[in-house]
Amino acid sequence: MLTVALGLLLPLASQATAIEVEGVRFDDATRVGGKELQLNGAGLRAVFVIKGYAAGLYLPERARNAAVALGTHGPKRLQIRPLREVESDSFVKALNAGIRENHSEPQLKQLADRLALLEQTMAGVGTARKGDVINFDYAPESGTVVAVNGIPRGRPIPGEDFYQAVLRIFLGEHPVDRDLKRGLLGG
Repeated sequence: MLTVALGLLLPLASQATAIEVEGVRFDDATRVGGKELQLNGAGLRAVFVIKGYAAGLYLPERARNAAVALGTHGPKRLQIRPLREVESDSFVKALNAGIRENHSEPQLKQLADRLALLEQTMAGVGTARKGDVINFDYAPESGTVVAVNGIPRGRPIPGEDFYQAVLRIFLGEHPVDRDLKRGLLGG
């Protein structure tokens, strides 16, 4: 009887992939642009003993390699859950630093107008507080949309290349945090 029960439960356990990071639970799936996305991985951004945020990456199919994750077409979601209060100017500075670290000057010039839109959007968000849910969603028909606690902010930012640029902050050659990169890739 026990063997039968275990035989029935083990397949279910291997499918349940929800992850908890510092008390923040990331669902095993979500929907963006009408498509079901799977939780690829989640991790913690910390500097020394200061815990900044937990983040989760949702993709159409799981990818354990950064190049594959970055090259995946279609809808995606990067979810950031602050673990402390963060002013919008600090958030924008960190995003800009991550973009600069992972892109050449010609690439930055191609992204400049859209980066300005992202800065305006984040400035409009104001202070992010512990417990907020910040989604960076990409859907081919709308572009990148930033939503805070389910409320879209700013205008959609066009181009899959722009969303890939944002993801490079976390998954690029010079990620903001190597442990976070490993977590987002399911490591």
